[in-house]
Amino acid sequence: MFEPVAALLNRGIRASSDATARCRALEGSSFRIELDGLGLGMTLVARDGGLALSDKVPADALLSGTPGALARLAASGDEALLRSRAVRISGDPLVARDFRDLIALAAPDFEEELARVVGDVAARQVGNFVRGFGGWGLDVADRLSRDVAEYLQEEGRELPARAELEQFLDAVDVLASDVARLEARLRRLEQAS
Repeated sequence: MFEPVAALLNRGIRASSDATARCRALEGSSFRIELDGLGLGMTLVARDGGLALSDKVPADALLSGTPGALARLAASGDEALLRSRAVRISGDPLVARDFRDLIALAAPDFEEELARVVGDVAARQVGNFVRGFGGWGLDVADRLSRDVAEYLQEEGRELPARAELEQFLDAVDVLASDVARLEARLRRLEQAS
């Protein structure tokens, strides 16, 4: 099922000396991408200067999330998705970072790939449409999430307002600092006894 993806990435690796060098540096490492809720995933293994698919190799690093969240991460590179836990990384973070960099270098230019099939002019028009539609979709999703958050904060009082949350987090920081100082005092008193 994911063989065409691996083939496109391998063509990109062969076309870029930087990607080839990064792939060789990752030799034997593996990276899995899982789509939550669909039971689908693929494990990429750096092998012989390219990427192979394998479900038998345990992944050194795992990237998982819903298809929408992973698509937003791929389209925008917005790492806030990682902080929000919509997309999760587990395992070796250095392997995950190196595979991310490798995939960014080897990722195909979809407009160029489409031009091979339908020609340059048609591919350019489709590319312009997809870029416009994708930007519009991300903008709509962003506005919707802000509107829902505002409703839950202001109208429904289901979520705290940003200022209230920041005030609470500041109080937690002060409390943690106070506890750390108290622990240090207790240790000094125990050592003095």
